[in-house]
Amino acid sequence: MRMRTNWIASKNELRAAGLAVAALAMAGCGSAAPTPPSPPPPVTVHGVAIREPLMDPRPYGASDTAFGLDVLGAWCRSDPRSNLVLSPASLASGLGMAYLGARGGTAQAMAAVLHLPASTRQALEAGLQARSAALRGLDGPGVTVNASDQVWADPTLKTLPGYLNAVATGYDAGVAQAPLLSSPDRAVAEIDRAVAAATHGQIPQLLTPGSLNNVGWVLTDALYLNASWATPFEAAETNPGPFTTAAGQQVSAQFMNGGPYRALTAGGWTAVGLPYRGGKLAMVALLPPAGAAACTMPGAAALGRVTAALAAGSPGVLGRSVALPKVNLKVNVSMKSLLTGLGMGVAFTHAADFTGLSRQACCIGLVQQADTLRVAEQGTTASAATAVGVEPGAVFLGPHQITFDRPYLMLVTDSATGEPLFLARVADPTAQ
Repeated sequence: MRMRTNWIASKNELRAAGLAVAALAMAGCGSAAPTPPSPPPPVTVHGVAIREPLMDPRPYGASDTAFGLDVLGAWCRSDPRSNLVLSPASLASGLGMAYLGARGGTAQAMAAVLHLPASTRQALEAGLQARSAALRGLDGPGVTVNASDQVWADPTLKTLPGYLNAVATGYDAGVAQAPLLSSPDRAVAEIDRAVAAATHGQIPQLLTPGSLNNVGWVLTDALYLNASWATPFEAAETNPGPFTTAAGQQVSAQFMNGGPYRALTAGGWTAVGLPYRGGKLAMVALLPPAGAAACTMPGAAALGRVTAALAAGSPGVLGRSVALPKVNLKVNVSMKSLLTGLGMGVAFTHAADFTGLSRQACCIGLVQQADTLRVAEQGTTASAATAVGVEPGAVFLGPHQITFDRPYLMLVTDSATGEPLFLARVADPTAQ
């Protein structure tokens, strides 16, 4: 039974690029900044509209970008030779729902790791609501984006109404009962079926039998993307070429060739913007400085300025052809150790405080994320699912063609808000 709450390069080029970076500093308040999406509809209680303060979702996109880069950097340092893909948006949603139930030092630690803007709880919920509405409003011709959030609760546990109100407001999350404590494997199957449906079958299994032992609540986020390029690559122009992997080996990858695309260099990073149909979404492919240390990540603020400049066509943005490998990435990974290393460890211990969720809640027992990312001539298909389980208490531009022939990053982002839907590091485009 599903219950849903009602509360809810040459010197000239380098000089031009430098002008772009200087202009970027004003992107947040100048006319070149993207216009934020329309505000979400008001929350209603018993049919009566509640006037929420109008909020700009872009600070939350910036927060999720910083958080995603932290996670990807830590993950890369622990496994530098592998392809990695994650959804900062999905992971931030799953953990964000848990955060709304956290109190005291637990909430402070989670907010710091998530880079959440400092605000009152009411303003936070309104900001998350604007973020969720912007994410759900990305659909359009040639672009499908489905995002869904859910609270799964064992029927024997008491979930506080105030918490359900907060997640419904911030994430449009409903609540469903599942036999998490009495029949956890049956609950696993039920949650996996829901995730498979939400991701169009791209993630048939997020959880595995035995993964939910002694878990009383599961907070899930599912995200599906199917986006066509504004200008598709010609399949006839896809050709094999050498790629030097993170392990230092040379492999033959299939390179898609096209352009011109907007590109610039800042801080040694070469960034290329590849827009999807409709102009709301874009991929930014990021080639690190030559000779950079493995797992080097750009700064979140600098990345935000670069993506804004590419979207706006700011001074210093140049047209370049691109050779980009086709990739098909898949992962299913526990994020618990990575998050602990980033400073969220208290949330996984019995010292955690999730009394805002339930007086019976103890701590987070698991954080699991599965992701897929396929980049081909026609566009990008990607999916992500996150499960956060809460346990009960003791109970510079070179040649005119930019070739991504060594490990690089990819970011799929909402051009208006900066929300990072997907973030990947390609170490070997031939590996799956």
